[in-house]
Amino acid sequence: MSIYGREDSDLYGVLAEFRDPGELLHAAEGVHAAGYRRFDTHSPFPIHGMDGAMGLGNSKVGIFSLGGGLTGLALGYLLQWWTGAVDYPLNISGKPAFAIEPSVPVMFELTILFSAIGAVIGMFALNGLPRPYNPLFYSERFAAASDDAFFLHVASNDKFFDVEQTQDLLRSLGARHIELVYDHGEADEDS
Repeated sequence: MSIYGREDSDLYGVLAEFRDPGELLHAAEGVHAAGYRRFDTHSPFPIHGMDGAMGLGNSKVGIFSLGGGLTGLALGYLLQWWTGAVDYPLNISGKPAFAIEPSVPVMFELTILFSAIGAVIGMFALNGLPRPYNPLFYSERFAAASDDAFFLHVASNDKFFDVEQTQDLLRSLGARHIELVYDHGEADEDS
């Protein structure tokens, strides 16, 4: 049991609200410096420098895009070769049944198409989407994250997570409101 009369296993994390983007950026730097790695920030617009403050590296979506592009290039080449030289060869003035030069537009188009598809699939996979349910959605204050509020959520499965210490850290970083979020659709307001 936790100090709030609920099972600790149901605790999803601590949600803290900050006044402005500068405070949120400062808080993200502080939480990262304290050793936390399983946390996220939520704001109505992108905040310059937030990726660095959270310790995030470069996106891996490019790898999916490259894989898709190479697949598209190979499929375009095989499509042109198969249709021109194998499936339906035509002898036109002694020209070869297959040549690279007239195949370039098709290979280019399939490269671009499959790169875009790879990027979208990679983005969905790396972000864990679609995610129709998130316990944060049950916090009444969190609804303002898409309008005019700035939030930082520390997940309870972080190796440094401790309910009291995490709340104390967020308070020291300037959180104006802190609440515990549980995975069964309720939130406890603390301050």
